[in-house]
Amino acid sequence: MKNAILLLAACAFTTASFAQTPTTEVKVRDNGTKKIVTEKGDMKTVTKTGKTNTGKALENTADAAGNVAEKAGNGIKKGFKKTKRAVKRGTQKAGKKTVNATEKMEAKSE
Repeated sequence: MKNAILLLAACAFTTASFAQTPTTEVKVRDNGTKKIVTEKGDMKTVTKTGKTNTGKALENTADAAGNVAEKAGNGIKKGFKKTKRAVKRGTQKAGKKTVNATEKMEAKSE
């Protein structure tokens, strides 16, 4: 008798657990995100995948800011190169003038 009750309880438990097969609904939105709703018994799980419009806008803003910073950095680098070249040329000209002036003075003093 005891075994029969245990067997009946085990069958009832397994039947109840099989009766709770999960159902899944997948909704694809216009912007490409997915909303997955899974129901098992009285539990409901909602999962969202992909980026929302706000997430895409934030990513685009971050990319744009990065592009602006990169362009500004390139401009600064180019300006530095130009300034460096101008200073180098100026130094070379001044050096040549000094050498020429020194040679002239030495020639006069001899």
